[in-house]
Amino acid sequence: MLKIYNTLTRRKEEFTPLEPGKVKIYVCGMTVYDYCHVGHARVMVFFDTVVRHFKSLGFEVTYVRNITDIDDKIIQRANENEENFTALTARFIDAMHTDTAKLGVALPGLEPMATKSMPEIMQMIQTMLDKNMAYVAKNKDIYFAVDSFKDYGKLSGKNLDELQAGSRVAISKDKRNPMDFALWKASKSDEPGWDAPWGTGRPGWHIECSAMANKHLGEKFDIHGGGMDLIFPHHENEIAQSEACIGGRHVNIWMHVGFVKINDEKMSKSLNNFFTIREVLEQYPAEVIRMFLLSSHYRSPLNYNKTNLDNAKSALTRLYSTIRDITLATTGAINSSRAEKFNAAMDDDFNTPEALAVLFDLTREINRKRDQGKNIETLALTLVNLGSQLGLLQDRPENFLTQGEASDDEEIVRLIEERLKARDDKNWQLADEIRTKLKAMNVILEDNAEGTSWRRG
Repeated sequence: MLKIYNTLTRRKEEFTPLEPGKVKIYVCGMTVYDYCHVGHARVMVFFDTVVRHFKSLGFEVTYVRNITDIDDKIIQRANENEENFTALTARFIDAMHTDTAKLGVALPGLEPMATKSMPEIMQMIQTMLDKNMAYVAKNKDIYFAVDSFKDYGKLSGKNLDELQAGSRVAISKDKRNPMDFALWKASKSDEPGWDAPWGTGRPGWHIECSAMANKHLGEKFDIHGGGMDLIFPHHENEIAQSEACIGGRHVNIWMHVGFVKINDEKMSKSLNNFFTIREVLEQYPAEVIRMFLLSSHYRSPLNYNKTNLDNAKSALTRLYSTIRDITLATTGAINSSRAEKFNAAMDDDFNTPEALAVLFDLTREINRKRDQGKNIETLALTLVNLGSQLGLLQDRPENFLTQGEASDDEEIVRLIEERLKARDDKNWQLADEIRTKLKAMNVILEDNAEGTSWRRG
């Protein structure tokens, strides 16, 4: 029984698809004006894992992840670069696909773009105008009237009166209410725009997702996801727009992924405290990053630091080391009790840390039975199959375990020389600390009369 925490109801709910055997998922994707950072990677890796689990349960999955390829940040960056905004977005779409593919993130079934969804966007806006839930302002922008939607704030738990009283939204003389948000922005003479019945312009950010979700998944669908930072105002506004148009609830379950933090602050481009995926890939293998991202429950904050990444690398090395010398069949029976425990963890709101714990229980059992001379092929095949459901253990063990060896050699030799000097100086504590560090690098030292030799473990 799959249970998922629903942000809207603030509790875990048994998943009941709108259509038996099928699940429709929409996830807010990238605004493509820069490289993806680790916070973005967490969202994309997690929902890739969600899709994998649904498929393992036999569901037919329709997965939509949009691309925002027109907004203020894109226009500003293109102007700074003195290039056409379409050239900018094309470059960063390619970069996103390259980076996420390395992390084992499969392309979504559908990846619609805002610039190719203008008819649907305009139709939704017209519907809200016709219902008097939106209005054309004097500056030709179109705003959604939040006080026309009685349930505004139900996702975030925010009260509209309190929001109005404490609003930090820039007060515009063209808005009826400071919390009203833009559905359509009139274009200035030097900005890209699309012709609409109410004038040339471009869509506001929120309306894009409502229109694309409605186009590709219908008026009602099963799951809407994204980062926790999107709960308010983005997803709150999506609910208002979509439900204003269809006259009822449009998403059954809302899922939100916790922040990646650096020094207790959310990793974000606005704070300039982010690491891009490609920067981290220069330091760690792709599966290590994926392991790191899945090591905490998706709703919990995740601290980005070298220690946690190194721990992920050590953990994944342990899994690969366990199966290094085992010849695996491509098919065959797997251990049902371990698979049941793994699936029970994933069925409990996609609890990847508990699912990973099942993999490490398997490694302990494999190593114990190997020492006893017992057959371990079924357990090893189980380990690989379950790991693949998390996007792990996809490489050949010998490939993963030898990554970076050549580049490490110089550092290993330097540390050995440093240890020898510490021994000559009778600084035994430092010598032991260096040996421990080398051991963590999978380096085995052998001291003899001729000196110290080393080999990889």
